[in-house]
Amino acid sequence: MKIKHNKKRNTAFVYEAIVKEITVAIIKNDHERKDKAVSILKKHFKPGSVLSRHLECYRSLYETKNVDEKTSEKIIKEARIGSRLLDAHGLFVSQSNLIDDVNKELSPQVFNNFVPNYKTLATIYQMFSDDSGPKKSVVLENQLIAAMTNNEVGSALEPLDNIAMTSFISKFNEKYSDQLLENQRTLLNLYITSFSDNSLSLKSFLNEEILNLKNLIKENYGAEFFQNDNEMKEKARKVVELLETFSSRNIDEDVLIKILKTQELAQEIVDNGSNN
Repeated sequence: MKIKHNKKRNTAFVYEAIVKEITVAIIKNDHERKDKAVSILKKHFKPGSVLSRHLECYRSLYETKNVDEKTSEKIIKEARIGSRLLDAHGLFVSQSNLIDDVNKELSPQVFNNFVPNYKTLATIYQMFSDDSGPKKSVVLENQLIAAMTNNEVGSALEPLDNIAMTSFISKFNEKYSDQLLENQRTLLNLYITSFSDNSLSLKSFLNEEILNLKNLIKENYGAEFFQNDNEMKEKARKVVELLETFSSRNIDEDVLIKILKTQELAQEIVDNGSNN
């Protein structure tokens, strides 16, 4: 029997969905919403809490990549034991309180946030479920082993339906199109869909975009508004140094946010240059 995935009871999905909410709030400069989301995470996932320990069981699986099969099997075994040792009633109550806070403090729409590793999180949820029989349990474990032993993150995941993906991007652009620059929208769209082609399109765009951003900032070092503001000039120099490190880093949310902010800075430089 197929186990239904209840994403609101999937501790890792809810955590990642709130992180996405924080990311969007930062992009929109919505400090109040960001603070509310951060407060929820701190409250419910504080060290030692049942949700924090449950999240660690998930993380040990979906954050582990490029290991051998024997190691992945050991990690899966320990994660399952760790999950079973948790107080089931206490976990349910904690999840209920978390869901309630998200609904009241943020919005039920948070549970519709796009999480790239959703398929893997759903697999782990089903594997942790007491309702999974021996046959189903082995199938789920094999799916996780495939993901954990593969060099390419996300290559073992099923691709999203093209219609669903198109619909998501359309809604995303409709919601944020008046608040983001064109190159920011392009970057976010490519980041959202990056798992479908092993990030090839995203990496290609970023290589060109980072070069453009570095050149634009360097070309304006001598501009009047830079010369009259040593602090801004020093910050710009540090931004260029930071951009040069991105080529050797994995493209995660931290890198994404920094590039989005740099794109905004670059636009301000262009605007200042035009005004002067």
